[in-house]
Amino acid sequence: MVETVPVHNVKRRRLLQAALAAGMAPAVVRAQDKIELKIAHYVPAVHGLQVQFIEPWAKEIEKRTNGKVTYRISAAGSPLGRAENQLDQVLNGVIDVGFGLSGNPRGRLQRSLIVEMPFLIETAGQGTRTLMDVYPKYLREEYKGLKVLCLLTHNAGLIHTREKKVERYEDLQGLRLRTPSQTVSAMLTAMGAVPVGMPPGNAYEALQKGTLDGACFPWDPVRAFKIDEVTRYHTDVRFYVAAFWFCMNEKKYDSLPADVKKVIDAVSGEYLASRMQGWWDEWDNAGRAAAVARNNVIVTPPESERKRWAEALASVYNKQMLELEGQGIKNARDIYIEMQRSAAKFRKA
Repeated sequence: MVETVPVHNVKRRRLLQAALAAGMAPAVVRAQDKIELKIAHYVPAVHGLQVQFIEPWAKEIEKRTNGKVTYRISAAGSPLGRAENQLDQVLNGVIDVGFGLSGNPRGRLQRSLIVEMPFLIETAGQGTRTLMDVYPKYLREEYKGLKVLCLLTHNAGLIHTREKKVERYEDLQGLRLRTPSQTVSAMLTAMGAVPVGMPPGNAYEALQKGTLDGACFPWDPVRAFKIDEVTRYHTDVRFYVAAFWFCMNEKKYDSLPADVKKVIDAVSGEYLASRMQGWWDEWDNAGRAAAVARNNVIVTPPESERKRWAEALASVYNKQMLELEGQGIKNARDIYIEMQRSAAKFRKA
């Protein structure tokens, strides 16, 4: 026997189903409209890099998109917080946005590392604007798969040592020093030191155990990574910088709605570059203050001694250029010349 359903009941059921579907649709759309950016870096979560730079950047995007874009940040100590993994994590889409050290892993962002040549860059603002200025013509090729948000450097760096005071470059003879990149390694080798490549987060333990005699860092990590606890001397010779990148996975960026991309563009590039000097100065001042509070010895070589360091490092230029040309970067010297021009232009940045 077939049950007959009254026509008015069928209509009522269909209307109810339609109403339910209509009522549920906005919730589905709202859920789909939410975009979460997975962001990672390699320094402690309390560091200014996250507190003043990355998190406010993400919050600004959230604010300007009326909450459409949210974020989740992974810092040092998390599975996504290893320095050597940042570049591949972004390229492979494991994270959407990353901050990394250009020299780690080795051999990947070779053109960008030219900015680390001795005595080329003095300040973070100058280094950041130099990289961003040169990027469109000379560096874009090595950021394939990435949307560049900002390229930057720190303020010119120091040598921090455990037991030996470094006043002249000859004092570096035989010292095992942590280095951020192959360019800085070449400088240390030229002055008789033994460069040891390692992520910044590993330097504390190596200095504590004595497997390192010192480390190349700006002032900032003295506090951020507690280097003041395991070093006694800080030689403020300011002869090198390290380069960094802040990038988004390009496919992720391309998949975003036009209005979201417009917001990301508005709070990247110049928006970040204009703030970089103030941030690094604040972080460096905190690092120097930590060393002073511990009564560590700060050595500031006179200009005559800095000139001697520059003379000792003169051979690094040709050596590095030949190596880069041998790796297929035939215009390495052109890039360096362009960086010199930009650095001169942004000397006060």
